[in-house]
Amino acid sequence: MASSTTAHSSVASAATSTNSGARKALLIGIGGILLTIVGIYFSGASKVAYSWLTAMTFWTGMAIGMLLLIMIHHIFDANWSTVIRRQFEHGTSAFIWLALLFVPLVVASVIDPSVLWKYFDKSFDLAMVGGHGTVGDDVLYTKKAAFLNFGFFVGFTAVSFLGWIFLASRFRRNSFTQDTDGDLKWTRSSRVWSAAGLPFVAVTLSLVVILWVKALDYHWFSTMYGVWYFAECVRGALAIGILIMCWLTTRGDYQGVLTKNHWYSIGMLSFAFTVFWAYVTFSQYFLIWNANIPEETFWYNIREIQASTGETNQWKWVGMLILFGHFFVPFFGLISYPAKVSLKWMRFMAIWISVIVLIDIIYNVWPAKKDALGDPLPFLAMHQLWTLTAVIGVGGICVWAYLKSFPTAKLIPIRDPRIGESLTYHE
Repeated sequence: MASSTTAHSSVASAATSTNSGARKALLIGIGGILLTIVGIYFSGASKVAYSWLTAMTFWTGMAIGMLLLIMIHHIFDANWSTVIRRQFEHGTSAFIWLALLFVPLVVASVIDPSVLWKYFDKSFDLAMVGGHGTVGDDVLYTKKAAFLNFGFFVGFTAVSFLGWIFLASRFRRNSFTQDTDGDLKWTRSSRVWSAAGLPFVAVTLSLVVILWVKALDYHWFSTMYGVWYFAECVRGALAIGILIMCWLTTRGDYQGVLTKNHWYSIGMLSFAFTVFWAYVTFSQYFLIWNANIPEETFWYNIREIQASTGETNQWKWVGMLILFGHFFVPFFGLISYPAKVSLKWMRFMAIWISVIVLIDIIYNVWPAKKDALGDPLPFLAMHQLWTLTAVIGVGGICVWAYLKSFPTAKLIPIRDPRIGESLTYHE
């Protein structure tokens, strides 16, 4: 009887702690958003828009990565990941809020078509960004006009968010309902939706990152860009997942559930995607460097030297940080067995990878913002303060969505057909 009372008290205490955390996350999110809005007064609407786009690209990528990991779990009928899948299901509850938080970028583009994506304004003078003539007269724009236009941008972004929200709702419904009735039809349904959802998410994540980020410099060509973002999404989602696992283990929820075998497997998956990211990124750089075509090389050139002076700029050192921080540090940091099964070390590596993924997205977004001489704005400047507040603001809302969803279901899918194998999993 005493044991039952203690267990009930522990569950109630955990629920109270989660609700309190949700309120704090919401307040932090709102605070970050308000501070970002204040940034318009100090730095102007355009710089704040770049900051907001950076935050949206980062956090949307984390949610997409979680959705992909859920579908990969189902399509491969995996057993070891069953005990951690529920946390990714909670994470995808952020999609609807991310869709709402993207609306300000659309509204800003209606008010000022050139605030972010210059191709929305056909009269925009390309001399302001180191080009010639106007967007409307640019042959490279004309050839892509069927794709690069405001209507397609808004329509495809809306379809993508609606599709992601729908898929997330299917997996959450199937998983949560199965806890109650244990019916195998929910597992079969999740596999069917995974088979249909994987190609949909692959296409949509590729096109949205092209529309949102790559098209900031629409002259540039790259066939690897969507795959690069896929790698960022999964690496970031795995890192967030590891942080959640660390939190729940430290709090006591995962005690007796997660073993070294689970830590080893998620560490191996993180290691694998580290190598995959390196392969994709190196391939993109090598192919462009080897072809040496000005229409492609300029994208890297502006991230190394100032066009107006020929001097090295800050972005070159950011690129070097990404090279070593995104590959060498996690590669050697995750290569050994002891590292993968150490909670403290995995927490550090997850934080490191999350920060580097954000820096990589900043590296892709911000150099498109040019000064009067046609040079990219520096990496270290006041405008990055608004990037930080935007990331905190959007992130706070995402954490709030996760914590609001957390108490609505069991910690693990208790009646999933693979749960027994997952609890007794060994590599």
